[in-house]
Amino acid sequence: MNQQTIDAIIKILYMISCIFFIRGIKLLGKTETARRGNFLSAVGMLIAVITVLSEKQVLGSWNISSWLSNGYVYIAAAVMLGSVIGIVWAKKVQMTGMPELVALFNGFGGLSSLLVALAQYLCQKKGDPFTAASLGLTIAIGAIAFTGSVVAWGKLSGKLFKGNISLPGKNFINAVLVIIGLAGIVCYTVFADPQIEFAGIVATTAAFLILGLTMVVAIGGGDMPVIISLLNAFSGLAAAFAGFAINNTVLVVSGCLVGASGLILTLIMCKAMNRTLYALLFKSFGGSKKKSSVGVAKEPKALSVEDAYLILEAAKNVVVIPGYGMAVAQAQHAVKELCDKLEANGAEVNFAIHPVAGRMPGHMNVLLAEANVPYEQLKTADEMNPQMSNVDVAIVIGANDVVNPAAIDDQSSPLYGMPVINAFEARTVFVLKRGKGTGFSGIENPLFTNDNTVMIYGDAKQTVTSLVSEFEN
Repeated sequence: MNQQTIDAIIKILYMISCIFFIRGIKLLGKTETARRGNFLSAVGMLIAVITVLSEKQVLGSWNISSWLSNGYVYIAAAVMLGSVIGIVWAKKVQMTGMPELVALFNGFGGLSSLLVALAQYLCQKKGDPFTAASLGLTIAIGAIAFTGSVVAWGKLSGKLFKGNISLPGKNFINAVLVIIGLAGIVCYTVFADPQIEFAGIVATTAAFLILGLTMVVAIGGGDMPVIISLLNAFSGLAAAFAGFAINNTVLVVSGCLVGASGLILTLIMCKAMNRTLYALLFKSFGGSKKKSSVGVAKEPKALSVEDAYLILEAAKNVVVIPGYGMAVAQAQHAVKELCDKLEANGAEVNFAIHPVAGRMPGHMNVLLAEANVPYEQLKTADEMNPQMSNVDVAIVIGANDVVNPAAIDDQSSPLYGMPVINAFEARTVFVLKRGKGTGFSGIENPLFTNDNTVMIYGDAKQTVTSLVSEFEN
């Protein structure tokens, strides 16, 4: 088989891999096809990996010494080690830990692109200006994605950067880092002196690694779902530029798919919060302790499970509004049981899902899908809000900001202007909370002191399980 035929086969395999990626991402858009989409994407990646190894002739010899010299043993060991770590990690992680796991995966994607670019710089002569600039942008975007994701992981897990961090002169510092980093890319791209090239690569890598930290560390907890989505887009863009740098078609296509989908999701979530991407990156939000002026003089009314059951028993229209607290309590299966009891009692049950509920995009959808809640019962805020005045009981489980009426009527609130679920319009609102504290963003919620709101304190799973038991008695 001549080289021309081999090149044609490799291009066809790359095309097949890209088709699997595109189809897989398409199927991820619906709950019932998401697993198949994930499987097809994995098959596409397997084809791409085997094709790359074949193209680079890593699989060209079965001689042990050739293995060692070609790097086959190291690649196989890395794949096996990464697979074991990934399988064990994914199996052991709790749903409460899924957001920080996703953040780390974004970071690993950025780091891999960064390492590919640095390896290309160390092992190859500099190519044309476009390729050189692509390599520099790979380093820049991959570095931001890596350190930014580590910061996001630390904030979400509570292991690093605890509390609200204020970075004086954040925008000025970030601007200086960007200038230094871009200057480094220019030095590497334009100049032919090896010392200047090396200095440019070092400056770019250092500046953008620091930028990832300074850009994310001052962003408050309320914005973490959006920043995770943005970092996912960055990891995709880094992979796309890496594809240009090493002349790999499938890497360009897959990176563009991830980058574009991540950016679209980021913009959708920004719209859901009535925020702009500019405000997300350059203004503070989500960490304010400022209290709303509505209802702050009142005390929330507590209700027992037994009394809550009596109200639910008479309800004909119930809406469940989940938040991160449901994930913490692992209450999704108990909630499904309660919904089954309510439906058996003649009530219509729906779920109102806010785009930024939880701590990562689609967090609540994943939880409820795990509990086999029918997809038809999952409604958006836009779908439920017009019907909310006809709802007998709205059950808020661990949500805070996404049901905060201050976003509508309190201009002093950091949430003002953000579209929320109008739970306050329901005839009765049950709020299931562990205690009287504020949510992850630290913003007070006047819904909790409304006349039609009652608080049911305690672990959400235990509370919901007790309500199910009441229906069974």
